[in-house]
Amino acid sequence: MPIVPDTKNWTWVLHEPCPECGFDAARVAFREVPALVRENAAAWPALLRADGARDRPDTSTWSALEYGAHVRDVFRVFEGRLQLMLREDGPSFPDWDQDATAVADDYAAQDPETVARDLLAASESVARAFEGVADDELGRAGFRSDGSAFTVESLARYFAHDPVHHLHDVTA
Repeated sequence: MPIVPDTKNWTWVLHEPCPECGFDAARVAFREVPALVRENAAAWPALLRADGARDRPDTSTWSALEYGAHVRDVFRVFEGRLQLMLREDGPSFPDWDQDATAVADDYAAQDPETVARDLLAASESVARAFEGVADDELGRAGFRSDGSAFTVESLARYFAHDPVHHLHDVTA
């Protein structure tokens, strides 16, 4: 059975805890996000270097390597969205099909050491980008193509759920 693309609208995590991973975005302050990102990223290299990192636990779940590559790309995509929000007034985010990217970039065949290194670099870059946001920029808006609206502050909390959730996916 192939991986089923995730088409859920996860914006609800801004208002209620995730029953799968336990993350509660409503309890995360904006200024906590960089440390949360760094802490999360620090766990990935060992998972990516472990025996079996390329192995899927079942035919419908990504391997640790595939999740790690995805988290690396999440860091990059959300840094781009943050920068867009800080540069432009009310921008629409370019669509990103995470499942198509996983196939096109062949996450499963990537080198785990390279993924680990790039994930750490991307996490540090996005953490610094969020650290650099001034208090008077927290209310700046941005929009997904489905109409979901974010402020810089809500984007940070929404974003923080993704790597936490995927670390849970790999370690639970």
